[in-house]
Amino acid sequence: MPTVDTVRGPVNVAELGQTLMHEHIFVLSTEHLDNYGKGAWWDEEVRVGDAIEKLNALAAKGVRTLVDPTVWGLGRYIPRIQRIAAAVPDLNIIVATGIYSYHELPHQFRHRGPGLLMDVPEPMTREFVRDLTVGIADTGVKAAMLKCVVEADGLTPGVERICRAVAGAHAETGAPITVHTNSTTQSGLIALELFGQEGVDLAKVVVGHAGDSNDLDYLMRMADTGATLGMDRFGLDFYNPTPQRVSTIADLCRRGYADRMVLSHDTGCFMDYFGGMWDDALTTAAPNWRYDHIHNDVLPALRESGVTGEQIDQMLVFNPSRYFS
Repeated sequence: MPTVDTVRGPVNVAELGQTLMHEHIFVLSTEHLDNYGKGAWWDEEVRVGDAIEKLNALAAKGVRTLVDPTVWGLGRYIPRIQRIAAAVPDLNIIVATGIYSYHELPHQFRHRGPGLLMDVPEPMTREFVRDLTVGIADTGVKAAMLKCVVEADGLTPGVERICRAVAGAHAETGAPITVHTNSTTQSGLIALELFGQEGVDLAKVVVGHAGDSNDLDYLMRMADTGATLGMDRFGLDFYNPTPQRVSTIADLCRRGYADRMVLSHDTGCFMDYFGGMWDDALTTAAPNWRYDHIHNDVLPALRESGVTGEQIDQMLVFNPSRYFS
């Protein structure tokens, strides 16, 4: 039986159970936190305790695995996640490697790489592979997937290089990929084309934020490549309200695409995009952007729309298990 690496160690994929495929625990800029958060809006003990409480509540809903694609650019810090995982025994947490950037390379890679000032093999690929096969920093925790971004501006030189480095790490390790995309510009198609050029097994790709779109032609074109659609921003109604998301998923299920969708919220316990006003921002702008929205509200709505229990299990259990197999 194949296994997948989690924060607490390898787990048989058959034991992943109900899986939310795109959630964060914390999104934090290290520089923002270190320079302006401590002593102001960041209290480590309070926030870690809050995360433990929220994730234990999620596990009580029947969710057994949370996939956290927080990578460089979103503030990945594994020791904090290890501490939380140890206090949430009924939930597996899977972490990722990669780089989250809409446009530019991190400066640390600008002068290193094939044909550059320091002419060496792609260093990003080497570092991603190390995260996947040896562990992240000195934690011993291995990433189990890769993450990159193709946003509204498409394949800028920096974004293209990151995506090709991710594809190289996939080729070397077989690790699956999640790519953040922009549905308004249909950048998922650009990402899949690039991955196809690089020889990526598209059945191992989740097109993140595909669920922001209700364009069935766009969604089916991506799913017909073998890729999986990330219907993963439930609660972010200003991108696409929940009733429309539900209707689109129901339509795709009727057309036979239940085996190419996964569900999630893309939320977190705390994100510093609003400084210390995270809780106020949720209350004001996105009150349903919570870990329990799918189980409390979305699954009943899907059933009312004709989605069967077997199709829900396909999206929540079997598709994630296949992705990590």
